[in-house]
Amino acid sequence: MFQQFKNTFKLDTDKWDDYTSCFKRMETPAKTILLNEGEVSKRMFLIEKGCIRVWFNGNGKDITCQFFLENETVGSIESFRKNIPSPTNIETIEPSILWWIHKRDLDRIIEEIKENPHLRDMFIDKIFDRTFDYMKYFFSMVRDTPQMRYLNLLIERPEIVKRVPQHYIASYLGISTVHLSRIKSKILKK
Repeated sequence: MFQQFKNTFKLDTDKWDDYTSCFKRMETPAKTILLNEGEVSKRMFLIEKGCIRVWFNGNGKDITCQFFLENETVGSIESFRKNIPSPTNIETIEPSILWWIHKRDLDRIIEEIKENPHLRDMFIDKIFDRTFDYMKYFFSMVRDTPQMRYLNLLIERPEIVKRVPQHYIASYLGISTVHLSRIKSKILKK
């Protein structure tokens, strides 16, 4: 699982072994809540196999705001970093194999990599990538039509459309499943 990261993050073997030993493997069935909205996050997850969604309760309505697949990390960054209640839930969509790390261990690793400019910059880039994803999602929700949002999802993340149930995709797009079906039919006719 960690080999691809080992090739990217150049560390001596002892340090690499120390860091990877902080991760614990877990297998979870579909629809497992990994973090509840309102809880303080103490774990960050790396996905070996499976699909995860991040969602929140918007006035009684389930609103999906992000999907994560293999080799991606997921967590409530705001809660994890600032020790505040999470604004979102984190839930598996498929049976998943995950590796999790406790906050105290990741905090120690972050402190240590601050001394290595290359590793520090790579870590910061990963955080900004996540921030950019949320900004792109926000702007798309304001600017684009549901059909445009769906077409962008098809182009940019086709694996989501193949693997994620339609009601979660509809939630992510901010529309009903009926509206999503209409959009798909309209696209097929073209």
